[in-house]
Amino acid sequence: MSETSELLLVRHGETEWSRNGRHTSWTDKPLTARGEREAEGVRELLAGRDIALALSSPMSRAVRTAELAGLKDVRTDPDLHEWDYGGYEGETSDEISRTRPGWFLFDDGVPPGPSGHPGETPAEVGARADRVLARIGPRLGQPGAGDVVLVAHGHFLRVLTARRLGLPPSAGALFRLDTGTVSRLGTEHGRPALLAWNGRVAAGGRGAGA
Repeated sequence: MSETSELLLVRHGETEWSRNGRHTSWTDKPLTARGEREAEGVRELLAGRDIALALSSPMSRAVRTAELAGLKDVRTDPDLHEWDYGGYEGETSDEISRTRPGWFLFDDGVPPGPSGHPGETPAEVGARADRVLARIGPRLGQPGAGDVVLVAHGHFLRVLTARRLGLPPSAGALFRLDTGTVSRLGTEHGRPALLAWNGRVAAGGRGAGA
């Protein structure tokens, strides 16, 4: 148990699309068998932590990960949804690059998709991350306050990490994040700091988002 509260970031376990590198935002893919094992491994990484608040994306892959990780009283927060990939939903980076050479999500964003999915710019994802951080901020870095756990998605958590560290949303590109991992953000001398990244117990996967 940490003396000072930390922010624990859990990327959900593997899905079929994350395994294949397909951008997955609103498509509600379930965890694979491997993804369920990854989520169970998260339980060991969280063991002994004093968890005061656990929030999850409403997508079933995140909710199921939270359940298998043994988290209790988890509340869903729509702001923890993955980056809306718009017209690139379900596509891999290689497929996108064939028609848009040099494309990079964290710089370029995505084109509009079907009705209800206009896609998001890096700044828009950053604004969502800022809202989450504003709500949980008073709990972080306080002695004895307990940890906050966010169970969500690869690209969104990378942007949130950048914003917590005072960096622009595009700096999320610096933080590769695999499925079924736990990362820790804390403080040093009262300022946000990265304590541990991409920790895992079970064998994990990698994907384009999820």
